[in-house]
Amino acid sequence: MNLSPLRRKRVIIPAVATVAVLAVGGTVWTSTAADDVDGEERDRVAAAATEAAGGGTAVDVETSDDQGEAYEVEVRLEDGSEVDVTLDDDLQVVTRETEDVDDTDDDEDGDRDDDDDADDRRLGDTERASAEEAALAAVGGGTVTDVEASDDRGVAYDVEVRADDGAEWDVDLDADFGVVRKTLDD
Repeated sequence: MNLSPLRRKRVIIPAVATVAVLAVGGTVWTSTAADDVDGEERDRVAAAATEAAGGGTAVDVETSDDQGEAYEVEVRLEDGSEVDVTLDDDLQVVTRETEDVDDTDDDEDGDRDDDDDADDRRLGDTERASAEEAALAAVGGGTVTDVEASDDRGVAYDVEVRADDGAEWDVDLDADFGVVRKTLDD
């Protein structure tokens, strides 16, 4: 019995499958990485979004692939709440959604709702600043794009950072702002 053709199939089929997966993965990564808006365009879009939100700081500016929308912007207000603003090509507001965080959400019998999670908790300024500082130190600098309370066991804060080299990191911190884990986003 000649096993040579069978062995070639065992090598060729996985090799072709690997190339196909890498090609698709590369395409997905490329399209995701291209969503961020930089430079003067980011400044123009961020200014329009913060005006629409009534002030604050644009922490994330991306292009949108939804029909009628050109940009998606996350704006953090002075009180720590967030507003998601979508804009069209002319920087006109398409939608404006305020983050719905209600720390006093009780059900009919006056008890806290069972579906309230720790990650719904609004962070204070000092707490947010400490989490930002710890995350930036963990990745060697950059810009914090999001800080949230976490409901994961052993993790108190989830922090997203765009490093100076453009890499995006997810940094999980414990209650003492120690790094539990940091993950490079692909």
